[in-house]
Amino acid sequence: MISLEALELFVVELVLKHPFRTSFGEERKRKVLLVKVIGEKAVGWGECVASSGPWYSYETVDTAFHVIRDFITPLLREARLETPRDFPALVSPIRGHPMAKAAVEAALWDLYCRIKGVPLWREIGGVREEVTSGVSIGIQASVPELLERVRGFVEQGYPRVKLKVKPGWDIAVLEAVRREFPEIKLQVDANCAYRPGDPVLKEFDRFDLLLLEQPFHYEDLLEHARLAREISTRLCLDESIGSPYRAREALELGACSVINIKQGRVGGLTAAMEIHDLARERGIPVWCGGMLETGVGRALNVALATLPNFALPNDISATDRYFHEDIAYPPFLLTPRGTIPVPPGPGIGVEVDEERVRRAAAPHLSIPLTPVR
Repeated sequence: MISLEALELFVVELVLKHPFRTSFGEERKRKVLLVKVIGEKAVGWGECVASSGPWYSYETVDTAFHVIRDFITPLLREARLETPRDFPALVSPIRGHPMAKAAVEAALWDLYCRIKGVPLWREIGGVREEVTSGVSIGIQASVPELLERVRGFVEQGYPRVKLKVKPGWDIAVLEAVRREFPEIKLQVDANCAYRPGDPVLKEFDRFDLLLLEQPFHYEDLLEHARLAREISTRLCLDESIGSPYRAREALELGACSVINIKQGRVGGLTAAMEIHDLARERGIPVWCGGMLETGVGRALNVALATLPNFALPNDISATDRYFHEDIAYPPFLLTPRGTIPVPPGPGIGVEVDEERVRRAAAPHLSIPLTPVR
């Protein structure tokens, strides 16, 4: 049984090196909620992937802070967890709030593996010591600026580029990128920006894309299933897959032929592994998406992407991709092979600069987990 002593919450704000713009808005800063759990002379860290506002998801940093403090923590205080795999059942009375749940589960996995003295990726059945990297490029002010950004990442050695698209920033952009970079692995992400029946969607077939990601509404499966039958480009779902239940429905409907797994979006690492296994059984490849994570969340994504069915390049880039100064070390570095090595240490394999976190945190909360008798 995991003996828990306390849980701490930290909220820090990090400035992004470059503004990150998608079809639903622009981020210049990253407000990050970190979870620290303490027990058996060890600590574990998790990161909540929610944003400061309800754009990608209804969850925000503030709602996650509230749900963890007021609902998850009381359950933990009375819990008897043998492994972190028991956590989803513990918090099942709480409907929704997958990002809040995932952040706490991540910290529990880190703690559990550090107590055992094993790397997380080995504990969950990972099969590779490095994961294939990719980079996601937001909507730019102009096509020449985008081409310069793509060129920079190609020269750094990233083997795959993902472009954010939306109506009006799509076909002409792809034509320009393909002229300049005819051989790169390329995919696009619409973040729900299109409507069913838009003739532009069939034009994506011209560009030899790895996949088209989430063109329609974040709750939709039916229109995605119709589109999947009408285009030759592989259709990938992201926002529409909020749980293993939704993943099963999407696969039954034929709504996708690829799944982007973000452990925070689906409720945690245990749920992510369930979706991985389900897709593998159906012969559907998966890849790991990113949410502008710090080194804490990035380390968890690296561990997840070592599972065997992560067959496509992942949105897992080097540490210096987003922030001038991260909060975890050692940094993740891109190899000449276009991969990110898996940290060999126990747990998630990185350490948190807790002094920096405590200096920057506003707010910070410490909650005892010893049961009150």
